[in-house]
Amino acid sequence: MKGKRMFGGGGMEEREKEGGAELAEGRLRIAVRALAEYACRSGSIEYGFRSSAALAEGTRIHKEVQAAYGEQDERELFLREELEHAGVSWTVEGRCDGLLREGGTETIDEIKSVSRPLADIPGDGWPVHWAQATGYAAIYAEREDRAEMRVQLTYVQKDTGAAVRFARVCSRAELRASLLGLLEAYAPYARMLAEHRRRRDASLAALDFPFGAFRPGQRKLSAAVYRTLETRGGLFAKAPTGIGKTMSVLWPAVRALGEPADGAGGGKGGGAGVSRLFYLTARTTTRAAAEDALRRMEAQGLVLHAVTLTAKEKICPQEEVRCDGAECPFADGYFDRINGAVLDLLGSETLVTRETVERYALKHRVCPFEFSLDAAYAADAVIGDYNYVFDPKVSLKRLLAEQARRSALLVDEAHNLPDRARSMYSAALEKDPFLALQRELKASAPALAAAAKAVNAAFIALRKEMDAGGGGAAGLRPAGGGAFAADEAPAELLAAARGFLEAAAETLAAGGAPAAGVPSGEAPAGAADPAAGDAGPAGRSGEATLRQEARAPADGQQRLLDAYYAAKAFVAAGEWFDERFALVLERQRGSSVKATLQCLDPSALLRQTGRQYGGRVFFSATLSPLPFYMDQLGAEEEDRSLTLPSPFDPAQLEVRVLPLSTRYADRAHTLQPLARALADAALEKGGHWLAFFPSYAYMNAAYGQLLAELGREQGQADARPESGPPDEPGRRDWSGGAPSAAPDGPGRRERDGAALPAAAAGAGGADEPDAPGGERAFPLPDGRELRLQLQRPSMTDEDRDRFLAAYAEPPGEDGPIRLGFAVMGGIFSEGVDLAGDRLTGVAVIGVGLPQLGPERDLLAAYEQRQGRSGFDYAYVYPGIGKVLQAGGRLIRSESDRGTLLLVDDRYAQPRYRRLLPEEWLAAEPR
Repeated sequence: MKGKRMFGGGGMEEREKEGGAELAEGRLRIAVRALAEYACRSGSIEYGFRSSAALAEGTRIHKEVQAAYGEQDERELFLREELEHAGVSWTVEGRCDGLLREGGTETIDEIKSVSRPLADIPGDGWPVHWAQATGYAAIYAEREDRAEMRVQLTYVQKDTGAAVRFARVCSRAELRASLLGLLEAYAPYARMLAEHRRRRDASLAALDFPFGAFRPGQRKLSAAVYRTLETRGGLFAKAPTGIGKTMSVLWPAVRALGEPADGAGGGKGGGAGVSRLFYLTARTTTRAAAEDALRRMEAQGLVLHAVTLTAKEKICPQEEVRCDGAECPFADGYFDRINGAVLDLLGSETLVTRETVERYALKHRVCPFEFSLDAAYAADAVIGDYNYVFDPKVSLKRLLAEQARRSALLVDEAHNLPDRARSMYSAALEKDPFLALQRELKASAPALAAAAKAVNAAFIALRKEMDAGGGGAAGLRPAGGGAFAADEAPAELLAAARGFLEAAAETLAAGGAPAAGVPSGEAPAGAADPAAGDAGPAGRSGEATLRQEARAPADGQQRLLDAYYAAKAFVAAGEWFDERFALVLERQRGSSVKATLQCLDPSALLRQTGRQYGGRVFFSATLSPLPFYMDQLGAEEEDRSLTLPSPFDPAQLEVRVLPLSTRYADRAHTLQPLARALADAALEKGGHWLAFFPSYAYMNAAYGQLLAELGREQGQADARPESGPPDEPGRRDWSGGAPSAAPDGPGRRERDGAALPAAAAGAGGADEPDAPGGERAFPLPDGRELRLQLQRPSMTDEDRDRFLAAYAEPPGEDGPIRLGFAVMGGIFSEGVDLAGDRLTGVAVIGVGLPQLGPERDLLAAYEQRQGRSGFDYAYVYPGIGKVLQAGGRLIRSESDRGTLLLVDDRYAQPRYRRLLPEEWLAAEPR
C-alpha cells in the first residue's frame, strides 16, 4: 500500500477520523483505524487533489450504504477490548460501519468510497482496510465468543455509485493473530511513549523554578497561569519586559502537564489536567526564547518531548519545494521509513529544535517538515507560529482535534495576533486570472471555461459600479485611494466563485495528481483525514497536512490550481462575512479588479477557536491598553486579566523626549535635525544604540541624511549610499512609488509625492560591499569610530544573526560607537535580548501609527459604530504597541542602564502619554 498526503479532491473519502492514541494511567488507548494505519503504512508522499465536496461525498456514501442495511443489522457499532500484549496494557476501540446478520452469519462491514475506477482496486482490497476490518471483527469475536466471523470490505465508486464487495471468513484464532500482529508493530512506539511518560512525570514532580529566586512579579504571573490552566479558563497578562515572562508562563504550564483533572469540576479544585502545551509565537526569535526556557528546565532534570515546527519553505533541504516522491528523495519512500525515524528521534532526544529535526531527517532520509509534524503528534509541547492553531487555511486541525480540550494555548507576544488574525480570516480574489482561464480553457474544458467566465462577469459588474462612483446594486461607496467599499458580501461574485470551485474540482480530480510542488492540505475543520488517498489511508494518525504554497512551473494546471485555492479561500471568508467584515474593491493593473473580503474584527473567530482548548494564556509586554487587546483577542466574560509593574528601578532608565514632528508632511523639514539628534545622542552616551522607525522609507531617508552629514563633516566626496538593485524586495526609489512591505516589517506604504532633501535621494540602502547586516565606519576625533548599520527588507536568519553579532560584546570605554537603524514591528524590535552593556540607548522615532489606508479607515469606522474610539482602535493603540516593544529592548536585567529617546511632539499629548508605561514617565526629567 502506498501512502499519500492529499491536498484536495479525488482520493479516498473517509468519514471523520477516529481518535488516535492516548496514554493514561499506564494504559494505551488507541483506535483500531489508527493502529491499522501505523502498522500498514508504506510508500511515498504523493500529493494528489481532493476537494471539500469530495470529503462530504464520502460521508454521504457511507450513510446511503448503511441505509440499505436490514432491521436486524447494526450501524456504527462501538467496540472496545482491554488486553495485555508485548509488555503494554492496551485499550483498543473503534466503531465499525456495520454488523450484518443474515442466516445465522454475522459480518463486519467496512465501507470505503473511492474516486478511481473499481477495476483499479488491487486484488481484493488494500491491506490497511483488511487490517482495520479484521481488528473490529477480532474484538467482536472475543466479546461475543464467536468461533469465526465473516469480514467484508465494501468499495463504492463515488461518481457512479457502483459498488464491489470483497469478503473473507476468518476463524477467531486468525482474527486474534491479525490484531496481535498490529499491536506487535505498534508496541515499540507504545513502550517508548510509556517509558517517556514515566520519566517525564517523575521529573515534573521534582521540578523547581530553575532560577534561584523569583523576580518581582514572576511568582504572581506563574500562579495566575497555573490557576488558569487548572480552571480551564483564559488569562490576559501584561508582563513588562525584563520580568522573565517566558519562564514565568512555561514553568507553571509544564508543571501542569500530566496532573489529573477533577473530572466533575472540569479541573477546578483538582489538577490542571493538561496533556499538551502549544506555545505559539509570531517570530523565530521568541520561539528560541521558549526553547531556551525549556533547556534551562531540562538542566534542572526536566524530561519533556518538545518539538519546534518550522515552515516547509524554510526547512525543506531541496532547492525547490516539490513535495512528491517522484521528484524529492525525502518524499520517496517516506512512509517506509517514518516509523523508525520517529522512534529514533523521540527515543533519543527530548528538545527537538529545527536543527534536531534536520539532523534526523537527513539520517533517515525523510521530509523534515512532515517528519516534524509526525513527531509533534507525540510531543508534550509544540512550539510554532500562530497559524498552526488560528489560521483556518493551514492549522493542524487533525493533529489538534483529539486533544484540544486537554491542551493549553500559550500565546506569546499576543499583541501581534489581532492583525495576524485579520489577515488569516480575510481573502482576496482578482479578475484577470479568471479571464485568462476563460480564454485558455474555452476549447479543452468548455464547462470550466464557462465557470471562469461567470467569475469574470461578476467582476465586470462590480467594476462598472466602481466606474459609476458606487451606489449601485453592490452598495459600493468610495473608500479613499481609488478604492471602494461595501458592508455587504458580493453575492454574485461569491455565487460565481462557488460554481467555479465545483467545475474546477471535477476537472482537477479527473486529471489525476497535479504537478509536483503545488499547495497541500485541503482538510477543513472536522473533515476526513487528508492522508487517506486512493492508495489507502497511510498517513499519520489524527493529523492534517498544512496547506503550503510551493514553487511550481507556471503551467496551465498550476494556474488552475492557484485560481482554485484563491476562490476557495474567498468563498470560505464569504461564509464568515457579517458586520465584522467589509468588501474592499481596488483597481489593479490594466482593467483588472481585486476584491477583498476584509476581516475588521477577528475577536469572534479567535474566541471560537480558543473555546476548543482547555486553557488559554495570552501574554505580552505590550498588551496596552489591556481592555483593547482583550476585546480584540476575543476574551470571554469570565476570563481574567493581570497587569504587572516593571521589576526594575526607574533610576536604571533615562527617558528623553525630542519634540520634533515626524508627521509625513513635516519629514522633509525635520529630517536633518532628526539625523543630527540621533548622532548626538549616540556620541554623547557612547556604546551601542538602536534607532527604530515606523517604515523602511523613513528609516532609509534618515540613514541617507546622516551619511550625508557625516560625509560633509569629513570632507568625503560622496558618502551617500547607492540604490540597491531595482528588483530587490522592498526597495524604494525616492523619485516616487511605494515600497513593498517586507514580511518582517510593519506592512505599511509611504505616500508618494513628498519632497525629500537631496541628501536622501537614492538612500535605499548602504553602499557597503558586504551582505545585509554589514556596517559603515566613520573615524571620530577622539580615536573611536562611529559605526552605522541598516536593517534591510526580507533579511534571512543569517542576515539577522550577522546584524546582532555586532552587539554581542559590550563596546568598552574606548570601543566603537554603534548606531543601528531598524523598523518598529520588525525582527529587531521583538524577541531580541541585548542585556548588560550590549545596548546603551534606544531611539523611537514617531508614535508608530499604521499608514493611512482604506482598510484602516474601515476598521476605524467599524469601531466607531461599536461605540469605541475608532481612531484609537485602528491607529493609536496598534502604533503605541510597536513603540513599547521597541523601547522594551533597552532594560532587560537588574544591572542594565540606558537612555530612551522618544522623538515626536505627540509624546507631550495626553492621548499618547497616558499609554506610556509608568516607569517611562517616572524616568523622564522634570
